Amino acid sequence: MNILLVYPRYAESFWGFTHALKFIGKKAAYPPLGLLTVAALLPAAWDKRLIDMNVKQITESDVKWADYVFISAMAIQRDSVSDVVKLSKKYGKKIVAGGPLFTMEPDEFPEIDHLVLNEGEVTVPQFLADLEKGSPRRVYDARDWPKLSDSPIPLWDLLNFKEYASMSVQFSRGCPYHCDFCNITSLFGKNPRLKSAGQLLEELDSLYYRGWRGGVFVVDDNFIGNKNFIKREVLPALIRWMKDKKYPFTFITEASVNLADDDELLSLMREAGFSTIFVGIETPSEEGLEECNKFQNVNRSLLDSVKKIQSQGIQVSAGFIVGFDSDTTGIFDRMISFIEQSSITTAMVGLLNAPQGTRLFDRLNAEKRILSGFSGNNTDFFMNFIPKMEPQKLIEGYKRIVTTIYSPEVYYKRILAFVKEFKPISRTNLSLLRFYYLRAFCRATWMLGFIEKGKKHYWKMILSTLIKCPRRLPDAITLAVYGFHFRKIFNRPNSDVALDDNK
Repeated sequence: MNILLVYPRYAESFWGFTHALKFIGKKAAYPPLGLLTVAALLPAAWDKRLIDMNVKQITESDVKWADYVFISAMAIQRDSVSDVVKLSKKYGKKIVAGGPLFTMEPDEFPEIDHLVLNEGEVTVPQFLADLEKGSPRRVYDARDWPKLSDSPIPLWDLLNFKEYASMSVQFSRGCPYHCDFCNITSLFGKNPRLKSAGQLLEELDSLYYRGWRGGVFVVDDNFIGNKNFIKREVLPALIRWMKDKKYPFTFITEASVNLADDDELLSLMREAGFSTIFVGIETPSEEGLEECNKFQNVNRSLLDSVKKIQSQGIQVSAGFIVGFDSDTTGIFDRMISFIEQSSITTAMVGLLNAPQGTRLFDRLNAEKRILSGFSGNNTDFFMNFIPKMEPQKLIEGYKRIVTTIYSPEVYYKRILAFVKEFKPISRTNLSLLRFYYLRAFCRATWMLGFIEKGKKHYWKMILSTLIKCPRRLPDAITLAVYGFHFRKIFNRPNSDVALDDNK
């Protein structure tokens, strides 16, 4: 068999970092981890090619070569999926599709030959067994939660590491919380399933011995879903591994804000090399948090929690949402104020949307408020339901938030406030130094210091950093490049919003 594994292109989005990647000469932020894992489940004797369309275009010759085209995608890749399907059908190729988009919306893709849904460790072997018999079904939809000990090491050999800014691994699936707007528990369950410490280290070895040095994204939706096991088994083993290998990686992951409540866990994550975590703050409004069932965020000072985590040398990036039924027009100023006070530089503020498979979707559908499908991009000025707030006021308030927090004057002040407080563990590993960092510095100096409007605020931030905390200059420049990307995203033609770059 010749198997073409295709990862469709993302629509331009906040987390794609498209404009930031150009500074370091990379084409994509992260590799298609799920598709690489599926590739490892396929027979070793089969010939396999990977086309990550975020890195290169799929060609007619690619499709002609294949016996089967395997597609994995999320909602934000929907438009690109359509292009891949059309090209595959043009040459009469069978299509096998899986991943979150197809699992949550299987009825939307009648043209797909075989839907291999849910978790591949269960459904891919079922499909392969039927294929060998010559009688594959159209839909494979197992609701069993597989043990992650069954998950193979991703087939990294299909990848060109040089195209990516970071690598990815997965340690757990599932989340103990059940936020109304999130479909993670529908996809992976409420009880986190974990790999062993040894299995995680084996996957890190597979990256290390292939020469990877740099960032590794632990893609769990809540890395601390089982705190005791993490503290007792995983982090001590990871600390030893990192020390033995002379700290070849820095880790990024996602966690709930109650990480701030556990000093031991914070200390261990810091020692293990976790440099950044993404936290779902969602809203500074207690009413909004209760409405969306985000009870892990209530009855606490979210601002103090963020400061506590960042005081340990772990940067917090965060997600925020406007559009809850309980939101009033005062939420916009409260959101701006919280982001400024917290010094969160990477703050993704989006409009509330209701994906299928969430309790929010079920409630709004029952209230006949659902308007259309979910785009997967909640920064595109689109909501798929009728909000309680007058829509024009909601959109205008949302635009005011992103206009304010990412304008050069405000954003560079926030960077400066962050780097003054940020004190990560200082480790020098020359193997992590790359020529593209120098290129990024030169490009940032030119683009942000001479070309982009608001350049005086860039230079003010750079000079203040050099004087007050010179060791944090690389962090400041990295975050400045992120800000360039965020302004591009919110200034793209279909966003209908213009940032005042002169402020």
